[in-house]
Amino acid sequence: MSTTQKLALMIAALYFSSFAQARELEVATGGATVTINGITYTGKNISVDGNRVVVDGVEQTVPVTGPVSVVVNGNPTSVETAAGRVQVTGNVGSVRTMSGHVDSGDINGDVTTMSGDVSCKVHTGDTKTVSGNIR
Repeated sequence: MSTTQKLALMIAALYFSSFAQARELEVATGGATVTINGITYTGKNISVDGNRVVVDGVEQTVPVTGPVSVVVNGNPTSVETAAGRVQVTGNVGSVRTMSGHVDSGDINGDVTTMSGDVSCKVHTGDTKTVSGNIR
């Protein structure tokens, strides 16, 4: 690994350090619904923290187990994920991921990824990536 690559990884680690301490999934819904492992949730902010689903600050009674499947139905303001795959059926304001994969319609804001892939129809914001693909 070259010195430039090592430096890029160090910068990325510093940049994402606050995100690494955050939840595994965070969606500012903008009115969209979020389906996690077949259960649909409605609220302004929906997150997965360990095996807990939290909607607008209230922990839900059904824990998350096994591989997590996430579908956001609508046009969320933002989607942030540490790992796993998130499908957005509409457009999204901004996307931030460590190593997760996000598929969406248009992205009308910034995309930040370390090694995750982001697929969208049209992207109009800034792009920051270390080794992820943005298509």
